[in-house]
Amino acid sequence: MSPESTLSRREFGLTSLGGLALSPLFASQPEWSRMPWTGPAVVRKAYVAVPKPTWPRPTIEIERTRAELEARLSEVEKKNPGVVRFTGGELVRTMEEAAAWVKAPGADEADGNLVITITSGSDGMVNAIGRSGLPTLLFLRPYAGHAWATFSAFAQQGNKADVLASSNFDDLDLYMRIFYTSHQMRRSKVIIVLPGDRRDRQSEEFSRQFGTVFQYLTYSDLKAAYDAVDEREAAREAERFTRGSLRVVEPSPEKIRRALRFYLGVKDLLRREQANCITIDCLGGINRGELPGYPCVAWSKLDDEGLYGVCQADLQCTMTQLMLTPLTGKPGYVFNPVFDTSRNEILHTHCVAPTAMQGIGGPHSPYIVRSHLETHDGVSLQVLMPIGEKVTVSKFEHPRRFMVSTAEVTGNVESDMGCRTQIRTRVKDARKMLANFKGGVHRVTYYGDYTDAIEKMGRLLGFEVVYEM
Repeated sequence: MSPESTLSRREFGLTSLGGLALSPLFASQPEWSRMPWTGPAVVRKAYVAVPKPTWPRPTIEIERTRAELEARLSEVEKKNPGVVRFTGGELVRTMEEAAAWVKAPGADEADGNLVITITSGSDGMVNAIGRSGLPTLLFLRPYAGHAWATFSAFAQQGNKADVLASSNFDDLDLYMRIFYTSHQMRRSKVIIVLPGDRRDRQSEEFSRQFGTVFQYLTYSDLKAAYDAVDEREAAREAERFTRGSLRVVEPSPEKIRRALRFYLGVKDLLRREQANCITIDCLGGINRGELPGYPCVAWSKLDDEGLYGVCQADLQCTMTQLMLTPLTGKPGYVFNPVFDTSRNEILHTHCVAPTAMQGIGGPHSPYIVRSHLETHDGVSLQVLMPIGEKVTVSKFEHPRRFMVSTAEVTGNVESDMGCRTQIRTRVKDARKMLANFKGGVHRVTYYGDYTDAIEKMGRLLGFEVVYEM
């Protein structure tokens, strides 16, 4: 292979999904579709109008308007099957009714609120619903009142709120995906494995912000899961994995079997614990001899399936993936940046990389079976990723601050330095990013430009979005 691969996405046989995926995110096996985080987001609707309208006109027929809106929102729901399920739809006309609506039975089971104003004078009622603490979207068509002014200020104070002022109901589709993402984050469980009794203090902060559950397990739990896997099943999985590759370079068949046995064991552990995500101190566990197999292949395969395996107990990158994969329908690629300011480039390098970067359930990029480069042992993937694509690069610095930038992928790189999978990217200003870099070395890459969606999600889920360059 040449040092710089210039294979295009066409040569890969890959098809760009373009924009946001419209289908819900499920792992491929049927048993995963019944887990707590699956299913559509539950969004409560409330129509708000004062008892005696003036704006947009005194003679507006409130019930007729509500019925028309119900029909249009029913179309939105049908367009987003498995992504959103609407409930409610009551007419709210006083502050007392707004307070009662917020506290109605079953209200705490919703993932968010959709408030639709019909008249002016509805500001107080809209804000009362927003103070429920659930992500609340105010949707108003032209002439449907002025509540956008006070609710926009409410959102700017860091509350989980946003305003959509539009005559086009299609503009709601992105927000339906954001509600779906919030649903996934609220009901997901992340397994963390650290040495001894160490705990990541940010897990509690992320839980308060997004509702995610965190569970700490041990290396002994990983070993037990590995030992429980039938060796013949592991051998069959290893054969499929090897057969699907372009070629095998360093790893022996035995090491490949151990890597795939680890994958099957971890996946079964996730299923038993009803968790969809795992992140561990992998390099530490390898160096201490506490891991029975290298996890690199396991994490790649889990990410390709709509589950999550994340390196080095990096909770910020874990939560980044847990947010952006449901939003985009694509897996994320956690990487170490390598700067070259003379070329205004950043290499994205890591020994763990998904192969379905353009969409879970879609075409896979070709891969070569390699060793883990830093240790020259175990098994990892060298993935030849699509080029000529714009990517979104991001990471939570902490639960209320999210860093984002964009880049263009210009090529795949093969090197005996760094990590196995490497893509070359051109950025807006590598010097500026280097000068202002913070929040740990890792970042997460997603194919496509999702900056607008992330800005909207930041407002609706209550975190600040900061552009790194």
